[in-house]
Amino acid sequence: MCHTDDSRAPAPPRRGPVGAHETIELTSSDGNRFRAYAATPEGPADVGMVILPDVRGLHPFYEDLAVHFAEAGCRTIAIDYFGRSAGTGARDDAFDWKSHFPKVTPEAVAHDVRAAVERLRADAKRPDLRVFSVGFCFGGANSWRQSGEGHGLAGCIGFYGGRPMERAAAAIPTMTAPLLMLLAGADQGTPPEEFEEFARLVRARGLVVESHTYPGAPHSFFDRSFAEHQDACQDAWRRILTFLG
Repeated sequence: MCHTDDSRAPAPPRRGPVGAHETIELTSSDGNRFRAYAATPEGPADVGMVILPDVRGLHPFYEDLAVHFAEAGCRTIAIDYFGRSAGTGARDDAFDWKSHFPKVTPEAVAHDVRAAVERLRADAKRPDLRVFSVGFCFGGANSWRQSGEGHGLAGCIGFYGGRPMERAAAAIPTMTAPLLMLLAGADQGTPPEEFEEFARLVRARGLVVESHTYPGAPHSFFDRSFAEHQDACQDAWRRILTFLG
């Protein structure tokens, strides 16, 4: 598990005013109704962002992060994974994610990401809106996978990205968007060699892969309560904003 209810996302290095931010409900093309959280900048936005949470789904850390991406100038929607099995309720620390997580499939995640991408473009009244994805742990690997799911994404960002060869490599033959990999040097969940092999295979497709490992940083270092990792958090934000540009 990554972030808890006490975790809060670090703020971006530059912040603008936020317009609306609220819980919404989306419907995927397979009929799934699921909870999401939307946040928009107060002014125009040329970029959209879909947030893929960790294994717990849409809990407060990701709602907070959606607002921060809006501060950074992105129309943002953070999605939940569990509409098919657990309905549209809130995902706090009491949510039994372990019972529902095995029911989450790559196909289901892709359907839900597509619904978020389409909503961002519809709300912006811009079918050409450049949309990115960003994910954490399970969501990190699945964010990279969205490069090959036909959403027309401009780029796919992943933090930690547990087990990418298992969770994302099957989509490499159809990937079209560049990847940004932000990895924790002290993360014991996935061997560094697996990330290197995954990046090598994607690059062999002719795609750009930017990969950066933060030495000594633990899994879930992107958390403003971890004072000792604030430099890594701010560097990760800078890399994200450069990637969006």
